[in-house]
Amino acid sequence: MIVILPMRKGSKRLKNKNIKKINKKPLYKITINKLLKIKEIKKIIVTTDYNFKFSSKKIVVHKRPKHLTSNCNINKVIKDVIDNFRSEHYMQLHVTSPLLKSSTIRRAILYYKKNYIKYDTLISVTPLKKRFWTDQIKPLNHKLSDAPTTQNLKYIYEENSGFYIFSSKSFLRYNRRIGGRIKLFKISNLESFDIDTQDEFDIIKKILESENSKN
Repeated sequence: MIVILPMRKGSKRLKNKNIKKINKKPLYKITINKLLKIKEIKKIIVTTDYNFKFSSKKIVVHKRPKHLTSNCNINKVIKDVIDNFRSEHYMQLHVTSPLLKSSTIRRAILYYKKNYIKYDTLISVTPLKKRFWTDQIKPLNHKLSDAPTTQNLKYIYEENSGFYIFSSKSFLRYNRRIGGRIKLFKISNLESFDIDTQDEFDIIKKILESENSKN
């Protein structure tokens, strides 16, 4: 399996978020170090406009074409990698989910490998039991006449962008990372935490620094 790891310079909401440091390590190294521990991953393709260099032969830096360095459709970035690095199956994730455990990533890969005839796509999701409203101020998943407890609600699953696993056949058929036979793979709220803002970075920084001080 090949892992696709997109990293671009021009992040909008949090400048240079991919290289911001936690415990004296740039953010991207936290995720890469976890991926290197997973034997099922044969190659890691870092698609980027940064001038990265890595010592591991398992990591390949792919210079992203200029037209894909802006805030573009991620499926176009993935297609560029697939065109240059052939594999039967791919996993795409982001370095901005540093609380994601290597054991969870491996568990997802093993599940997919065991069931890929049944599913052509596996995506990480967060189960939610909360009351949601539309922008028309209408209840989305509950009735106002219902009891005001959330435990009776049906789960809604948030696509948390933790990771996506898909076959090359599925991607080329649908021209996107999510195919037609989808497995929702549940992960914990903590692991699904994604960095897009300074507040989110500060929270995760405190969590990881606290964990580091205990070791």
